[in-house]
Amino acid sequence: MNARALLPLAACLIAAVAIGGRSRAAAAQTTAGHGTIKGHVKLTGKLPGNPIIRMGMDPMCAKINAGKRVIQENVVANLNGDLANVFVSLQGTFPRTPVPTAPVVIDQRACIYVPRVIGARVGQTLQVKNSDELLHNIHGLSAKGNDFNVSTPKAGMIQQFTLKNEEVMLKIKCDVHSWMTTYVGVVTHPYFAVSNEDGMFEIANVPSGTYPIQAWHERYGPLVQMVRVRAGATTMADFTYTEESEKFKVQSAK
Repeated sequence: MNARALLPLAACLIAAVAIGGRSRAAAAQTTAGHGTIKGHVKLTGKLPGNPIIRMGMDPMCAKINAGKRVIQENVVANLNGDLANVFVSLQGTFPRTPVPTAPVVIDQRACIYVPRVIGARVGQTLQVKNSDELLHNIHGLSAKGNDFNVSTPKAGMIQQFTLKNEEVMLKIKCDVHSWMTTYVGVVTHPYFAVSNEDGMFEIANVPSGTYPIQAWHERYGPLVQMVRVRAGATTMADFTYTEESEKFKVQSAK
């Protein structure tokens, strides 16, 4: 290959390096002054039993779930006490960030709402899909103006709602099947997460500072503690619920 042929290749390489440099600089600028919060949610004491859902109340739901033992997932915890489906969010005022254009999606599948708990932003679209070939209903029980009540009579139907105001938590049920329940944590910022089956959660790219951080569970309610976020560092924020306790108090920072 002669020198003239190499010129376009060299120009492309220079451009790629320049673009890569700008991308790294932009990423560094985005994360500068920000940190990460990681944590674990635990349940101590004897694990409660979840009730079995009597799908036979609707023969079509019973058919879809034939051979399955479906339970009402009020408390999803393993033998180690790792607690899932806990909505964790920071409290306070933060710099404005763009609201995601992609919707938050909930599915009516096998006569159950999936997922059980999810988070969303104020102004974001909540999309609820019916994957069952039978009648369902979407009833948002809101005290903050996020209410709605519509039906989804056929498989493949999708209803969309714009979440108007902050609300922790927005409960959604199906009036046709009383056991169908899901919860949406609606907040004004992106600093939230839901604990997974190992009880773990992570909130990334948080502006440095000291904030209250709240955990919310549908049976056990809220727990709050203070968390200090340092630039470029990971801060731990663990929560412990106690099954024997009837009342949960604000936790102080450790």
